[in-house]
Amino acid sequence: MLTYPEINPIAFSIGPFAVRWYGVCYLLGFLGCYGLSVLRGRGTEWTSQKLIDVLFYVVVGIIFGGRIGYILFYHPTSILHNPLTLIAFWEPGRSFHGGMLGVFIALLFYVKFNFKEFVKLTDFIAPCVPIGIGFGRLGNFINAELYGRVTNLPWGMVFPGAGELPRHPSQLYEMLLEGVVLCLVLVWYARKPRPLGRVSGLFLLGYGLVRTLVEFVRAPDASHGFVALNFLTMGQILSIPMILLGCYFLLRKVEQ
Repeated sequence: MLTYPEINPIAFSIGPFAVRWYGVCYLLGFLGCYGLSVLRGRGTEWTSQKLIDVLFYVVVGIIFGGRIGYILFYHPTSILHNPLTLIAFWEPGRSFHGGMLGVFIALLFYVKFNFKEFVKLTDFIAPCVPIGIGFGRLGNFINAELYGRVTNLPWGMVFPGAGELPRHPSQLYEMLLEGVVLCLVLVWYARKPRPLGRVSGLFLLGYGLVRTLVEFVRAPDASHGFVALNFLTMGQILSIPMILLGCYFLLRKVEQ
């Protein structure tokens, strides 16, 4: 059994202003995504200025989509008591699937709802996205949140506030699989020209499958538990459309 390395969630303070490690991880994730996109964009139409514009839309989509998705997917009844909770992005509570939908909507506005340009853009940025996901999962680990189910494996950890039994460090599993591994696979796959939508499809399928598998060792959300068939979590239910859409983009016939 490993001991959870207790980390102060506040990185540093300047007077009354506190900067949390979770926010630092988000910032590093954005910078990492941008840095890789610049490297991949060398010699192409994707100039640094274009990528800065894209990053702005991505950030807006993540901030609002992540919050709105979290409320709609996990706490919809809270809207009845306080409708403004949908856009209270300064409060804790984010959904990856909501953030992803928010990014898709924001990018649709960026390309003015041109489907081919939208998919062309998502194909380009897909290999960069796992960097942001990986840093986000690191932030979850530092916050000691979204931990796994009880385990007797030697790397199980006792997380603060989760009882005395060791649990899977599922945040680290996701950081490794959704972040590092998925990024490497996508960069390798995208090194050669691919039909429109293939890289986006591999990202959707890869993330959906990894998230579904890790959810089997990740503790279900306390507010929902298992939402279907007494063993499927909300995260798995929300990942099914990603898997199906990923298969569609990978298998559909595309005119060259």
